[in-house]
Amino acid sequence: MSSPVFRGLVVAALATAIPALPLAAQELRIGLASEPSSADPHFHNLGPNNQLRRAIFESLVGTDAAQQLTPLLAESWAPVSDTSWQFNLRKDVSFSDGSPFDAYDVVYTVCRIPGVPDSPSLFTTYTGGITGLEVPDAHTLIVHSAEPYPLMPTEFSTFGIISARANGVDGSALTFSTEGCGDMAVPATQAFNDGSAAIGTGPFLLDSFRRGEGISLVRNPGYWGEAAHWERVTMLPLTSEGPRVAALIAGDVDFVENPPLQDLERLNADPGLRVVQGISNRVIYIHLDHKQAPSPMITGTDGANPLQDIRVREALTIAVNRDAIVERIMGGVAVSAGELLPPGMFGAHVEGDLPPRGFDADRARALLAEAGYPNGFGITIGTPNDRYINDAQVAQAVAQMWARIGVETQIDASTASTFFSRRNAFEFSAYLAGWGAGTGEMSSPLRALLATRNSDLGLGGTNRGQYSNPAMDAVLLEALRTVDDTARENLLRQASRMAMDDYAIIPLHYEVTPWAMRASIDYEPRADQYTLPYMIHPAN
Repeated sequence: MSSPVFRGLVVAALATAIPALPLAAQELRIGLASEPSSADPHFHNLGPNNQLRRAIFESLVGTDAAQQLTPLLAESWAPVSDTSWQFNLRKDVSFSDGSPFDAYDVVYTVCRIPGVPDSPSLFTTYTGGITGLEVPDAHTLIVHSAEPYPLMPTEFSTFGIISARANGVDGSALTFSTEGCGDMAVPATQAFNDGSAAIGTGPFLLDSFRRGEGISLVRNPGYWGEAAHWERVTMLPLTSEGPRVAALIAGDVDFVENPPLQDLERLNADPGLRVVQGISNRVIYIHLDHKQAPSPMITGTDGANPLQDIRVREALTIAVNRDAIVERIMGGVAVSAGELLPPGMFGAHVEGDLPPRGFDADRARALLAEAGYPNGFGITIGTPNDRYINDAQVAQAVAQMWARIGVETQIDASTASTFFSRRNAFEFSAYLAGWGAGTGEMSSPLRALLATRNSDLGLGGTNRGQYSNPAMDAVLLEALRTVDDTARENLLRQASRMAMDDYAIIPLHYEVTPWAMRASIDYEPRADQYTLPYMIHPAN
């Protein structure tokens, strides 16, 4: 496997140095590969939702294309004790309704996050470490934790800040506690979707949000930072690959996410178009049911759950020819995965340091026989068919590879909304999904996907395989309270190795993300895969 290198085209010219475009060019039309489920910035911790909220609701801390931290609503931050961080907030920022931004809005936001009703994936993963919030003055925030918490600034980059005043709350009267913030008014998710609560500090305002039809943004005239180039942005859900690229070629949209891999060469050859791509932090994986017996989609075992046997999990892991998937299904636009984050990112192993876990069908058959399944068993893989690049095709390839070792495998493919609902109800014995490390380090997938489920600690929120390894949990928790970067990275590598040695999950590949656009515009590829309209610029 070649070392992943973040590749991209950097826009070097400042906006002031870019020649003005005709007025018609001030509208940007984007074809989305996946549609957000809500405009509520806290409803669903999901990539399409997170990229939309960044245009409207800003975080205290920003991230650049390589996921390095940058100042945003906070100008600076630093630890002030072993268990506290101080954030110094900007004083020149207003919400889109004209009300000033201050530290009380941050307290209000953190109070709201745990109580969002019917959330498929809460942001408490990123707020669970907070034990107290202190406001010495309107533009200073002290964040307390029970133990040293090195990821506090990183986690304040993952959720958007909403206005207390806009929701009728006197923020200075709030008293934060780990139990919540008392009987305060909070906006409902529908109020964000209809625009009435969509009051943020970001470069755009929400004009309309219509599921299945599109999203309209307009430039925020009162934005505190550099104005977005585009007066209006229209984001259209074009979840089928063919119509999406056809819309770009026809000129119906200016920019598309995830153009079909088989079309990249043709698009690159078109002088009127441009393709950029870069490796992402997103791993595509197969999660296995470690707990239920009988497991809902396993047959031929008299009610036993074979996935609880490490030999079976190893067999399924090494039965997968990752290089073949990358080459044949992904067209070479992916990198085979040995763990949950690619080499070069914080907490990932250096290439070659993990034990080899390559394709070995003969050993896989022997392991199944040793585990008591010489004739295999039956299983169904659940998968979305419109969320990740070639997701259903990848699942089908895995099914064929498992069938070759005697595990008769079916595919249950559905749209992302249906799939995630069923996954969250634990309907699958095995399912394909993806995880993008919001923090840019190994703690993100380990905490969400493999830590023992514990809502009080913000652990295991997306661990729908219900894997539990107390020894791995202990190492992970030690990493999460270790401030020294070198020591923390070594602990994260240790925790990852423990999970991989237990075959807790089956990493398949890291996505390399392409975007295609008119040749007159440009975009720097992002490791987080987000399409941020305010970062799309005229080409130099």
